[in-house]
Order: sequence, then structure tokens, then C-alpha cells
Amino acid sequence: MTIQAIKTAVMKFVEDEDGLTVVEYAVAGGLIAAVTVAAFRTLGVTVTGVINGINTALGG
Repeated sequence: MTIQAIKTAVMKFVEDEDGLTVVEYAVAGGLIAAVTVAAFRTLGVTVTGVINGINTALGG
């Protein structure tokens, strides 16, 4: 797919008035960002627990 084809597809999508409005896209984007942050925080806690367990097993 060429850059021109991608640009054309994006412009067609943006100009389509049947879809969501900009406000709805902003809300959806915010929700996706919030879920992503929460997932990474949970993953971070889990990884920290595993690392601490390895450290304890190694006698640290």
C-alpha cells in the first residue's frame, strides 16, 4: 500500500460524517488510554513481585 493510498483512505475516513464525532473520538481515546495505563500499572506490580521473589530465592 502506498503513502498516497493511505492518505486517500484516511482523508475519506475523516470526511465521512456518518461515523463518530470528534468529541466521541476524544472520549473513546481517553477511555483507551485509561485502560492502557491501568493495564501497565497492574503488569508493573506483577513484574515487581516476580523480581522480588527471584531476589529472595537467590538470598538477596
